[in-house]
Amino acid sequence: MTQDLAPSVRPAAAPSAPADGWWRSAVIYQVYVRSFADSDGDGIGDLRGIRQRLPYLAELGVDAVWLTPFYASPQADGGYDVADYRAVDPLFGELSDADDLVREAHRLGLRVIVDIVPNHTSERHAWFREALADRPGGTARERYHFRPGRGTGGELPPNDWESVFGGPAWTRTTGPGGEPGEWYLHLFAPEQPDLNWENPEVRQEFESVLRFWLDLGVDGFRIDVAHGMVKAPGLPDIGRKEQAKLIGAQVLPFFDQDGVHEIHRGWRALLDSYEGERIGVAEAWAPTSERLALYVRPDELHQAFNFQFLTCDWDAPSMRKVIDESLAATLSVGAPTTWVLSNHDVVRHTTRYGGGEPGLRRARAAALLMLALPGSAYVYQGEELGLPEVVDLPDEVRQDPAFFRGDGQDGTRDGCRVPIPWSGESAPYGFGPGGSWLPQPEQWRELSVAAQSGDPRSTLELYRSALTLRRELAGLGDGEMRWLDAPEGVLALSRPGFVCTLNTLGHEVELPVPGRPVLATAALEFAGAAVRLPSDSCVWWAV
Repeated sequence: MTQDLAPSVRPAAAPSAPADGWWRSAVIYQVYVRSFADSDGDGIGDLRGIRQRLPYLAELGVDAVWLTPFYASPQADGGYDVADYRAVDPLFGELSDADDLVREAHRLGLRVIVDIVPNHTSERHAWFREALADRPGGTARERYHFRPGRGTGGELPPNDWESVFGGPAWTRTTGPGGEPGEWYLHLFAPEQPDLNWENPEVRQEFESVLRFWLDLGVDGFRIDVAHGMVKAPGLPDIGRKEQAKLIGAQVLPFFDQDGVHEIHRGWRALLDSYEGERIGVAEAWAPTSERLALYVRPDELHQAFNFQFLTCDWDAPSMRKVIDESLAATLSVGAPTTWVLSNHDVVRHTTRYGGGEPGLRRARAAALLMLALPGSAYVYQGEELGLPEVVDLPDEVRQDPAFFRGDGQDGTRDGCRVPIPWSGESAPYGFGPGGSWLPQPEQWRELSVAAQSGDPRSTLELYRSALTLRRELAGLGDGEMRWLDAPEGVLALSRPGFVCTLNTLGHEVELPVPGRPVLATAALEFAGAAVRLPSDSCVWWAV
């Protein structure tokens, strides 16, 4: 007997989240502002466009929306170079648009998390302009990391640190008379000078910025480079090249220093002083799950992204190992684990898992596994449509700074940032009344929201059904989990009243029927008390 459990039920708008610890089970949808929806026809997404599309997110069934930076910025790094933390960049609208968006989201039962970028500012931030105009050793320069160079004439960088985007992490300034001056530190692009968090002014300023947005009504912050604000005393050499490959593999003198935790404890106290359970989410790369868990101790942040799960291969033993280590680490500090498959900085997982039809099958299966695990899940815009990475963007349209620095991050991030398709037969597929800032593939007309809505076998309807069931089944979200015996290459996990089975193999596998099937990424075949799991598939069972 064959049973097709492709999704067919569409959820209603998201109800209000639980009042106590809402983040522990939340599904949070990441909006890359430039690429979600454009309201004014300039080809760039904006806050008004997002507000107009909020009903779609409420219907999808997520609990909160995370917005990438929309602050005033020269856009040297997609808005992660902030010139004014209290102003909306004209590309994205006005401050009133941010206020309207938050109010409309709350009306629809959605919470709003915004990015905060505390490791560095834009070179056009008023503070950095003051620093460049100040003398060596002046108070304005103490807000950043200015140092004299090495060598007989100071012509060499102060240490051997490399930028994540490639090249030295130092740029030399020029004095008022054109003479070479001090060097300043930038762990990312030269347009993003690192702040000195040993300076009390820096700490006071960011407390004020957080209060500004909390008073506007946001429900929390995703903290960019949360592991990077504190540098080792003396800024010591590392002693080797290709440092970007070490990020997340070992503690570096500029990342994951113990001093960052004092900052996060202060921010937690600030968040707790506001009503409504406002949260802090760390974007932190740490070499072990245990070190990552330090960011979510009871008096620190509420969540930290689990990049070990994101980078795991499509392999059952590897997945089980990462899941076990992640759960054990967060359990040790009483925090929920987070799960994420894609974001605006990595190749979309449909492509990472092999691309084409095999990659899509695995991506759909991985989504059900992720949503079945204990804790909170993050969905990157477009993954619910099964969007692949755009790998053939012409060089002349690329805008990622990493693309222009060959020894930095592998590849480019533009391919995962292409604006998503909403409807229509040709680009920009309903993205807005004009074009789109990055070109969209022709094949995406078949992947648009309109094309997939109502199709019971579509990836969009799979996500909609999974998110509905995640609310309805009491055993999902935060809570207990245990592994069940399963054939090699298969993961089977049990939660109260629920079983999830994942087949990572390239062929079907037979096992005993564990319960009543409620959702599957592929049609199932039953033979008496046994079920044949198709290759690269996942099934949810009620027990």
